[in-house]
Amino acid sequence: MNTLFCSAAFTTEGLTPERIVEELKHLPSAPKVLPRLKRLLVDGNSSMEEIVALIRIDPGIAARVLQVGNSAYFGNSVRCRSVDEAVIRVGYDEIYNLVSYAVASQVLERPLAVYGLESEDLWRQSVACAIAAELVAVHSGEDVSVAYTIGLLHGIGMVAIDEWALRHGPTLMFTWQKFPKEYANSERALIGFTQAEVGSTLLRMWGFPAEMSEPFRWQYAPGGAGGHARMTCVMIAAKWLRTAACSPVGAPLPAFPDDAVLKRLHLTTRQLTNYVGGVRAQLGVLDCQLAAA
Repeated sequence: MNTLFCSAAFTTEGLTPERIVEELKHLPSAPKVLPRLKRLLVDGNSSMEEIVALIRIDPGIAARVLQVGNSAYFGNSVRCRSVDEAVIRVGYDEIYNLVSYAVASQVLERPLAVYGLESEDLWRQSVACAIAAELVAVHSGEDVSVAYTIGLLHGIGMVAIDEWALRHGPTLMFTWQKFPKEYANSERALIGFTQAEVGSTLLRMWGFPAEMSEPFRWQYAPGGAGGHARMTCVMIAAKWLRTAACSPVGAPLPAFPDDAVLKRLHLTTRQLTNYVGGVRAQLGVLDCQLAAA
């Protein structure tokens, strides 16, 4: 049993991912929209009215959809006056990614003291991982919207741990290691489990299906993913691309994922390396969209 102390009044004995999730007080529930939206989009009988009604449930999501719909990037001088108009302008095929982006902006745009991360760092890494996961999913024939979502929210467990630690262990500090370990070893040493387990628990609480929550859980140990192994491997490859794309141009590449991960996705190290430029380019497009909004 882990009994490491970070202050005289702080102990992690008996701490579990479930306890951290149960004690959350400040994380918004907006991610609950995503599994419901995905079900609507894959159901051929769903109407645009149903999709718009779901988006309008959360004011923050609706506002971001309107913001992007009105951005100069979409090249229309007539401003959208409603979510309906914004959805039509953005396009049915793009609305899931846009709503995912709006959801993540509510959850991820915050500094993480226990990880030493600024809000901009976490946000950019999350968006880069989403873009990367989408590219890898297309290559490997996996569900693109699922891949985008788990890529975008891949660090949500860190947000939950940080929110918990601010109340219970404000002196807690995790140490980063190079990809693929990241903070995992330090998390296990100090609290007994990783952000992956917390993130998976949080997604289940929000109603996400196992096809999304299980890749979270096994992102540091894909051998245990069972029937969710391929999407777990998509997540791992996407995290590699995120790391490479967010590093300065010319910096050494991170260590490649295990051969077993790449083989399952029918990816070579050369193909993976070639995707780095694509991720950086799409990050640039996103920057343009936000600048023009």
